Amino acid sequence: MSDEAPRVRRVYEPAEPSDGTRVLVDRLWPRGVSKERAAVDVWLKEITPSTELRDWYHQNPEERYDGFTERYRTELADPAHRAAVGQLLDLMDQGTVTLIMSEGGLEPPRPIKGTSTSS
Repeated sequence: MSDEAPRVRRVYEPAEPSDGTRVLVDRLWPRGVSKERAAVDVWLKEITPSTELRDWYHQNPEERYDGFTERYRTELADPAHRAAVGQLLDLMDQGTVTLIMSEGGLEPPRPIKGTSTSS
């Protein structure tokens, strides 16, 4: 497997030659973006979290991030997800991969300014 981690870009950013293989990792096709503009080589919707898990997480992301990551790892163990992960790893073995998504990446929630995360 390549030592290079996949890049992450939003679908609304123009494609660049350095992107390598562009892999869409959204369950739904991004609104308002043509296939030509997206310049996606592979669409791996099976690698995304289930609708139920995404809905659960978005109800309270600040408190559910850790639970989300744990549940998503469990989902990744099912056959459809495993096959998609295998396909992504195969692509990474072949060269540069850029993960394309409509939203920003899923990052841990940041504390609200003026609050403390320590007890």
